[in-house]
Amino acid sequence: MIGRRLLAGMVMLVVVSMLIFAGIQLLPGNAATAILGQTATPQAVKALNLQLGLDQPAISRYLSWLGGIVSGDFGHSFTSRQSIAPVLAYRLGNTLFLAGCTAAIAVPLALLIGFLSVRYQDSWLDQLLSMFTRTAVALPEFFSGYLLILIFSIMLSWLPSNSSISDDMSLSSRLTAIVLPCFTLVLAVLGHMSNMTRAALINAQNAAYVDTALLKGISPSGILLRHVLPNAWGPIINVIVLNLAYLMVGVVIVENVFVYPGLGQYMVDSISKRDVPVIQSCALVLAAIYILLNLLADVVALIANPRLRHARQ
Repeated sequence: MIGRRLLAGMVMLVVVSMLIFAGIQLLPGNAATAILGQTATPQAVKALNLQLGLDQPAISRYLSWLGGIVSGDFGHSFTSRQSIAPVLAYRLGNTLFLAGCTAAIAVPLALLIGFLSVRYQDSWLDQLLSMFTRTAVALPEFFSGYLLILIFSIMLSWLPSNSSISDDMSLSSRLTAIVLPCFTLVLAVLGHMSNMTRAALINAQNAAYVDTALLKGISPSGILLRHVLPNAWGPIINVIVLNLAYLMVGVVIVENVFVYPGLGQYMVDSISKRDVPVIQSCALVLAAIYILLNLLADVVALIANPRLRHARQ
């Protein structure tokens, strides 16, 4: 079954590559005109189109690009004329660093909020945490990002609003630079993860073994930790992985708000320049990560629930 899911993911990635290529072709304007400027002569535009291979039919350009991707060649940037792969790897590393720091904060915090909400269900603490998580879900990433900049960078002057990082920075300096974008992303995924954790724990708490544990005199906290949580791990981990997949999409917006040199900012900058090979490569890598994390969520669900491994007769 995992093999079939992996094959379906590969087919989906090919379909996504077609949609990416077709979508870029539908963008208004011309890459050569965007590079040379509006004052470029028709002869210069034609010569650059010929040099970049844009005079070839769309199907030929797509197959050439897809063949290069399969062989590990992402092509060359139209604007810098440099190989895309090294820059793509560097930017992807920065994005994964930001996403990893976000996950390291959001996942334990979501589990803690979900646990406290169930432990003190229907209390003032549960209602307060529910209000906080619902507010976090409702806030768009760009709004919460600018709000954090207003509070912590402009009003309090505690943290930098610009999250630019470089290789010569120490780890502490890099962590300081990404505090605001990291917490913006935490707010983006925390609400859904904590709410689903709460729902999974409440569902598992209704089992008969919980009543038996209560009759044995086990404390409510002990029942949640030793009996309820292990039986709720499957759906909880599944939701966490799906939210990490969403995180790779939300990071595009946040990186541009905080001028963070990640894959998302690289793609958006390339869109303004009509740098087609870079746009296609960035979009395909993000799509591949999203599909891979969804596949991981399916695998976790199969491991956590053995009944899913066997088709119903």
